[in-house]
Amino acid sequence: MAAVPGGPRSDPPAGARFFCTAGRGLEPFLTREVRARLAATQVEYISGKVFFTTCSDLNMLKKLKSAERLFLLIKKQLPLNVSSGSKGKIFNEMQRLINDDPESWLKAISIWKNLELDAKKEKLSQKDANPLKRKMGENDVIVAKKLKTEQMQEIRENKECQLEKQIEEETLEQGHRITKREEFLEDLQNDAVGTRTHSDLTFRVSCRCSGAIAKTFTAQEVGRVFGIALMKQFGWKADLRNPNLEVFIHLSDIYSVVGIPMFRVPLASRAYIKTAGLRSTTAWAMASLAEIKAGAFVLDPMCGLGTILLEAAKEWPDVYYVGADVSDSQLLGACDNLKAAGLKDKIELIKASVIELPLPSESVDTIISDIPFGKKFKLGEDIKSILQEMESSPQSAHPVGGLHVQLLLPGGTIY
Repeated sequence: MAAVPGGPRSDPPAGARFFCTAGRGLEPFLTREVRARLAATQVEYISGKVFFTTCSDLNMLKKLKSAERLFLLIKKQLPLNVSSGSKGKIFNEMQRLINDDPESWLKAISIWKNLELDAKKEKLSQKDANPLKRKMGENDVIVAKKLKTEQMQEIRENKECQLEKQIEEETLEQGHRITKREEFLEDLQNDAVGTRTHSDLTFRVSCRCSGAIAKTFTAQEVGRVFGIALMKQFGWKADLRNPNLEVFIHLSDIYSVVGIPMFRVPLASRAYIKTAGLRSTTAWAMASLAEIKAGAFVLDPMCGLGTILLEAAKEWPDVYYVGADVSDSQLLGACDNLKAAGLKDKIELIKASVIELPLPSESVDTIISDIPFGKKFKLGEDIKSILQEMESSPQSAHPVGGLHVQLLLPGGTIY
């Protein structure tokens, strides 16, 4: 796992409380990752969710690899009691999640706004960093052309006039740009202050119900109750199509959790994967277990679309990766993924059977693979040949621990 990078950053005030959703069995991986990557504290997990506190900014939070979605936590408390009482009483209990502690909502909205503001400031500064350089480069080309066609005296005079004009234009342009930038930042800051009144904030509620409460209420009923309570308490306006804010609520037999999604696109949806194969979070978890070292030779003998190798190469780039498969269509898909991810020079693809790999003995350090299984792919007795081929590499060439094999077996078990 990559170390936490240093350097200045925009931190949430005094740290903020978040939670991530995780696939079944991936909670321990995410727990370790938030500690290592985000220097997170107060880390705890329950089935499907990991809670933690961190001062990391949105750019660092976005780098989590084993998480499905990221939320800013508003409330986490014991489950609602639905075994007794009328629907009206249970609706009142739901509304108390908002009405009994409005300060926790105001604090969460303030943190959310600050995080959004920091992200917009960074995008703005990156956008403003380039135009002046491009303009200076164009002027240099113009001057160079004039040097070839005009006499030195005329060049000096023209250059002096041009320099004065250029300085004047650039000063005016820069001042105009700074003014626009300050106006924009001021608008953002005013928006952040505006959350204290909430008069112009639009929202929608997304609900998930499980267990006993799902048998009593639909998600639409719960969402309607929470939506009415939020409008009454804070004066927000409901907007189901394009809201400023989304509120996520999960009511189960174990807990009641309320949070704000930090990104519209799930963290598990990798922008660098064109065609998805194995779930990206599972692929990353497998690669992290393999303890990949710099300079190692890593093989996926049944690479499919190359998802495992992609995740590994993004996290541990200084490694030699090889993917093999017998299917032309799978290799073409893997090649497209490598191109889209910019990793074509990091991962080599070969067409070969897993039981007849064209690789020299004692050459592989780590094997990572998602073994095909199920109705579409039936290995049968071939699984024995596959494992024997993987184990056939002499371990004498690997004095520390020997050959490292990481497999995803039927049932989702990592071996």
